[in-house]
Amino acid sequence: MTPARQIALAQEVVAAALRRLPGEVRTVAESVPVCFEPHPNAAILAEGWEPDILGLFVGHEHLGELSDAQPLPPQILIFLANIWDLAEGDEAVYRDEIRLTYLHELGHYLGWDEEEIAERGLE
Repeated sequence: MTPARQIALAQEVVAAALRRLPGEVRTVAESVPVCFEPHPNAAILAEGWEPDILGLFVGHEHLGELSDAQPLPPQILIFLANIWDLAEGDEAVYRDEIRLTYLHELGHYLGWDEEEIAERGLE
């Protein structure tokens, strides 16, 4: 699958996931940009993240306080080539992983920790 097709599918999946969110959550979710990259960049890897990470939330949480330690605006990063590799070329698995990764990272934006995310079935 070409990178352009990976992006198009990912955008479609994220848009569908947004439409299914409850209204109040959807409004908040629409305020955080989603960026699609093939792999994590060198700066992310230098922070200690694994090269095969599927997604990452960066920036301050919704309603979180801004700090000098987190100068980036909030955004969700989804690493498409990593997800495609995990899906082993299966488009249905790719779509499912995009949706799950997006919702997982959105949970971090909403201020949920890993335990709360797992309780909601987004791990």
